[in-house]
Amino acid sequence: MRAVRSAVVTVLLTAAVVLGGGTATAGEFAPLDQPGPRLSVPAAKLAASLSCNGPLRAVSRDPILLVPGTTMEPGVNFSWNYGRAFNRLGWRWCAVTLPFDATGDIQVAGEYVVSALRTMSGQSGRDVDVVGWSQGGMVPRWALRFWPDTRALVDDVIGLSPSNHGTLVADAACQGRCTPANSQQASRSRFLAALNSRAETFAGIDYTVAYTNADEIVVPNVGPAPSSALRSGKGRIATIALQHICPTDAADHFAIGSYDPVGYAIVDDALRHDGPAAAARVPLTVCTQLYHPGVDPTTFLRDYTEMLRFAGDPAGDAPQRTGEPALRPYVFAR
Repeated sequence: MRAVRSAVVTVLLTAAVVLGGGTATAGEFAPLDQPGPRLSVPAAKLAASLSCNGPLRAVSRDPILLVPGTTMEPGVNFSWNYGRAFNRLGWRWCAVTLPFDATGDIQVAGEYVVSALRTMSGQSGRDVDVVGWSQGGMVPRWALRFWPDTRALVDDVIGLSPSNHGTLVADAACQGRCTPANSQQASRSRFLAALNSRAETFAGIDYTVAYTNADEIVVPNVGPAPSSALRSGKGRIATIALQHICPTDAADHFAIGSYDPVGYAIVDDALRHDGPAAAARVPLTVCTQLYHPGVDPTTFLRDYTEMLRFAGDPAGDAPQRTGEPALRPYVFAR
């Protein structure tokens, strides 16, 4: 999330303050089996948002959907790390570009994920494995929550420090004007109340959450109830801190989403096994590595610097506004 690092100190000083945000009851939101609405985004725009590293027909394993984080587009987020790693393995993957560098209304971003899942599963004839960082690890859950047909299309949802329960950083940073996606990721937002209503996971889908105790963006990601964790529903869930595997791992929010070898090893384990990732299967040799497979040490500094520069550049962001976008009618029980 852009321009929130400066708010970290404020958060630490004000975390005990009850900040603005409405309360909600689960019953006001759609039942889990309520059919999703027609997509409001034009089909041509949805189709153009999905790019793949090759044809999806006749693939021998489930294709992977990469979903970028807030302020990101797929190239700067994934092309120099996960994209390269999956290419070397011969794995088919696609990436979805979310509007306004993933700073617009996440309800709209969710439609892009719905379309991507339907397209990828339809063309491949297989389930889809989803890998996302930050908001990118959370927004696929919006698609699964409010478009029930997508649940049969997904095998794994793997999040790298996903903002599943928001962040106190956004609570502080978005008391004034903020981009829609940042305000929706405040821990007390109506958006997150709807997302996490009734059930956070669904039967038949394996959920892996990899997070870091050194996260300065998704806060708090420490203690018995980290913000990234998933806690309810019938899906199989694994929630793994990098530091559970490598106690001295110092990866922050941006590192876990790009080059951290422990985070990658957790993703790789989930993609290779039935069920979510298992920390016990991750080899401890990853603790001695500087980068994960696919990251080129000779271009790392340039690639990572460009990612951070892009994150700090407001060009292309959605206009800032006061308050989060209103919830769409389909979110509610009818």
